[in-house]
Amino acid sequence: MHGEYKVPGGKLVVVDFDVVDGVIRSPRVAGDFFLEPDEALADIDGALDGLAAAADAKTIAAAVAAALRPDAVLLGFSPEAVAVAVRRALTDATSWSNYEWEVVHDPAVSPRVHLALDEVLATRVGDGRRKPTLRFWEWDESAVVIGSFQSVKNEVDPEGAERNGFDVVRRISGGGAMMMERGNVVTYSLYVPAELVQGMSFADSYAFLDDWVLQGLRGLGIEATYQPLNDIASPLGKIGGAAQKRLGSGGVLHHVTMAYDLDNEKMLEVLRIGREKISDKGIASAAKRVDPLRSQTGLSRAAIIEALIQTFVSLHGATRGTVAPDELAEAEALAESKFASEEWLYRVP
Repeated sequence: MHGEYKVPGGKLVVVDFDVVDGVIRSPRVAGDFFLEPDEALADIDGALDGLAAAADAKTIAAAVAAALRPDAVLLGFSPEAVAVAVRRALTDATSWSNYEWEVVHDPAVSPRVHLALDEVLATRVGDGRRKPTLRFWEWDESAVVIGSFQSVKNEVDPEGAERNGFDVVRRISGGGAMMMERGNVVTYSLYVPAELVQGMSFADSYAFLDDWVLQGLRGLGIEATYQPLNDIASPLGKIGGAAQKRLGSGGVLHHVTMAYDLDNEKMLEVLRIGREKISDKGIASAAKRVDPLRSQTGLSRAAIIEALIQTFVSLHGATRGTVAPDELAEAEALAESKFASEEWLYRVP
């Protein structure tokens, strides 16, 4: 068995082992990480030897942590990273390089069609009808996009939304409400096969799938980091948030919205952001939570998107593509039948 896991913002962990009668045998951990003292590597190998091949990642990580000598120092990886590498070896996990990637940056469509495209394209990637894809959204309308499980009345001020020209729509992924003002957000979706994140917890997969964008933002001079569970941030504040949905077709939808610019007063008129929601952030108002890309880079929104595309292309060899006419037609029909319906929008009133 052979498994690999590149720690987001860290180092590569590689593990090879045999499975004999349902038990891990002769494990060999390697990688470009740093570890002191040298003898600690044997501690890690010893911890894995004899574990049940069916052990989950939490059990594997606990065994590795317990076996490490008190003076061991791990840099660029962790017991949890070793566990992910082991679990990936035991499943049909793949890596970025196993796929031909496509990048799509098409003209704007309505918010409901954007949400429908997420479902259509993720489904098609899952069943093999489309290459794994990175798609950047364009906006010529403003919308509040609420999470799959959020209450409309708890998240949105209807009078404030109408007054400021914001439609209200519901996506298929969980997470919180996002105020998508046209021209002021950078939104992208990744449509990937489930095998790419096999062996990872949901938390691990969030950071794994967005490691490329952190590299892109750092290339723009932003000290971007991932803040569990789903925030992209810098020392100056939150930049954006991610959400994810795993579909029955075998496709995974992972999408991110980052603030390019922000009208704080408008946000507080449109969204019902209460004190309870921000009580753990150590700040006095919701307006202070976000620090947009414009203020951190001085670049245009278009320039930022192009720089991020170039980062993804250079890392994963992607080619430029577009949404096919039949994909768009399917999304438009789904937008009308599902995402525009009262039943969907108010499924959690």
